[in-house]
Amino acid sequence: MNKVYVRGYSVLNALGNDISDFTDALKEGRSAVRRVEDAAFGPEPFWAAPVPASVRAGIAARYSAVTPHWTEQMLLYTADALKSGLPVPLHHKDVVVLLSSTKGNIDTLGQEGERAALYRLGETLQAYYGLDYIPKVYSTACISGLVAIITASRWLQAGRYKYAVVIGADAFTPFVYKGFQSFQAIGNGPCRPFDRDRKGINLGECAAGIVLSSVPGPDAGSQVVIAGGGLSNDANHLSGPSRTGQELADAIGAALQEASLPSGEVAAVSAHGTATVYNDEMEAKAMHLAGVQAAPVYSLKSYIGHTLGAAGIVETITGIRLLEAGLLLPSLHYEACGTSLPLQVSTEYRAYPHTNFLKTASGFGGCNAALVVRKAPF
Repeated sequence: MNKVYVRGYSVLNALGNDISDFTDALKEGRSAVRRVEDAAFGPEPFWAAPVPASVRAGIAARYSAVTPHWTEQMLLYTADALKSGLPVPLHHKDVVVLLSSTKGNIDTLGQEGERAALYRLGETLQAYYGLDYIPKVYSTACISGLVAIITASRWLQAGRYKYAVVIGADAFTPFVYKGFQSFQAIGNGPCRPFDRDRKGINLGECAAGIVLSSVPGPDAGSQVVIAGGGLSNDANHLSGPSRTGQELADAIGAALQEASLPSGEVAAVSAHGTATVYNDEMEAKAMHLAGVQAAPVYSLKSYIGHTLGAAGIVETITGIRLLEAGLLLPSLHYEACGTSLPLQVSTEYRAYPHTNFLKTASGFGGCNAALVVRKAPF
């Protein structure tokens, strides 16, 4: 079976509009989560990580002639940044483009007919890049990004394409904020994943993309590989996760099996880590059931908030950057264990040479995903 190599990546979020700025911000321990006062979201201030207005204005000016919609502009910006990772154009027959988003152009709901339909994202990219197909949009709640990466990997392994460009994006809108607020899931301060005093999530916005290929790059001996993926559904509740963690553990087990990686050899875990009471408790149970509880754990959401359809992709990219640099990221604001089963939550930025990491995600509807990334040779 073909290996799936990582050939490039790009990010746009509240910490930076390119991978270098984003990585530098992480090294400095900066969080983009801030206090926001905006009447469009309600009378009360809240904590979130929107893309800075100056960055948004610059990107909007670049793509406004193509589309007025911010989510689509973020997708185009990211796709343009990824083209350098391809030896052929995006419209080439050997390339497939996959998208992930939970809400798409939801801010147009009730204003522009079907513009809020998710397939519209694909239509915009099709027209802009001259594709002979409409890119599929994967919308499976907060595991959307990982589902798109796993699907792309399967297609590459099967030989359907040589290159896959996977891009996820979700904008921070009043619709999204009020939806999570109705579940009483919004935190009243910076989020504290896995901590005893966690109060809920901070929302963010992001576009992130990754180039995958069955063709190794010029230095294939040290490249990063998507080694395994697993999906499951617990069917527990419309919005609440499993109370046992067994189903996420099943997804982790499937990913480890495909990657031929024993659970005891998982070097690090990039957790979903939303800082809600139920998610973090479920994840801790799942990690114990899967046998990966001894590995250091961190959550990127303490830096850029929950970025929904982009979360799985931007968090995978972050894990890859750490893997390449031999570093470990702390989970910000963690002070004391807040789960019934303890985890090794990382609390400092430090050198940590490692050859693999596990990425987990869970979402509404009981969906779960896990991805194993390894650094060759292995």
